[in-house]
Amino acid sequence: MIQSPKSPGKKLRMAYYDPEHETMTREKLEQLQLERLKTTVKKVYRAVPFYKKAFRDKGIEPGDIKSLSDIRNLPFIYKQDLRDNYPFGLFSAPLDRIIRLHASSGTTGKPSVVGYTKKDISNWADLIARSLVMAGGDKNDIIQVAFGYGLFTGGLGTHYGVERLGAAVLPMSGGNTARQLMLMQDFGTTILACTPSYALFLAEEGIAAGIDFKKLPLRAGVFGAEPWTENMRSQLESKMDITALDIYGLSEIMGPGVAMECQAKQGSHIFEDHFIAEIIDPDTGEALPYGQRGELVLTTITKEGIPLLRYRTRDISTLHPEKCACGRTHMRMKRVTGRTDDMLIIRGVNVFPSQVESVLLEFGETEPHYLLVVDRKGDLDDLEIWVELSEKMFFDEVKQLEKLESRIRHKLLSVLNINVKIKFVEPRTIPRSEGKANRVMDRRDLMKK
Repeated sequence: MIQSPKSPGKKLRMAYYDPEHETMTREKLEQLQLERLKTTVKKVYRAVPFYKKAFRDKGIEPGDIKSLSDIRNLPFIYKQDLRDNYPFGLFSAPLDRIIRLHASSGTTGKPSVVGYTKKDISNWADLIARSLVMAGGDKNDIIQVAFGYGLFTGGLGTHYGVERLGAAVLPMSGGNTARQLMLMQDFGTTILACTPSYALFLAEEGIAAGIDFKKLPLRAGVFGAEPWTENMRSQLESKMDITALDIYGLSEIMGPGVAMECQAKQGSHIFEDHFIAEIIDPDTGEALPYGQRGELVLTTITKEGIPLLRYRTRDISTLHPEKCACGRTHMRMKRVTGRTDDMLIIRGVNVFPSQVESVLLEFGETEPHYLLVVDRKGDLDDLEIWVELSEKMFFDEVKQLEKLESRIRHKLLSVLNINVKIKFVEPRTIPRSEGKANRVMDRRDLMKK
């Protein structure tokens, strides 16, 4: 047991869920990965016509995979490949073995569909339980799951993991904030699982309702499904009096539980006994060395329903293989700083919403709610950032607001290398989200319609 640095009165438990796999030597871990990779490659080549064609187009066969480095010879898989093979074209297991279907949103066309066998669901539950133990959880906890339930993997995935751990699950799903806060108090929730933006909304609503989070049993938060910053962590820990930890996953690979941050807070451990991680240059596809920033690529090595080889996640991160202070040997990925498909290109400069968030949270005079409004003036793109003022600053003198605007604008210039406009808006006017936060309004697209 250790004390939370942010919540000195609330104890965090230090333990392993699966010490054999979590603390394997690198040599044994890589041997296990290679065995499982070879099995997966043979399976998809035999069972999925898409893979057989992709292998032949690359001029390779399953027998060519003799070492882990040979993974670089395998073809990439893209989200569009799942949509092109909608709904079940990439499944390796027959439908009579599939017991669960999930799908990503289909806002830009057909959704990406993933299927799970009984073993897949069991492995997933184990990895979520492993993640919860990393957050200090055990069977004595009451864990409030405020991820959305349904086709989204967050709610049910976390739910089954809580039950596997033996803890009590409070299956709230997203929304109904007043009820969330009431039951959090009445039931004595100890761990909250949801998106960081919704956690911040819960914190604000709770404080406005007079809730003193320091008096609640709540001691930890497991937050994911969207990029968030260290400054956002500080806000959550301060407002809710918890330790806030990052969980990483994506529907196409499994859902939450692909990686989880331990209490050392030095990156999220990728569960390498189930997944092989690479970092590549997003433009060239070439592998990058440890510590270099690029696009995360993941290969599943235990999935039965729909194994994926070298899936392009579009998430930007770095990998670090050094053993962690917590004793786990699985490599760590730094917090996702953005997605290549969320990246805005403004006058030739790459801009990620998370960069803006990090700057804004350095200033105590604004709230951590913002909107990037992109427009086109003639042939040039224009970026205006709407920033929500705190209640205190909203009633301040115009001169003070002008100084604040200048400070934010200059700081953003140093980070983004472009000049942006700042527009202050009234408190609580930027829409809150009960799921993933929407940080961009691209008026260029509206102009095309």
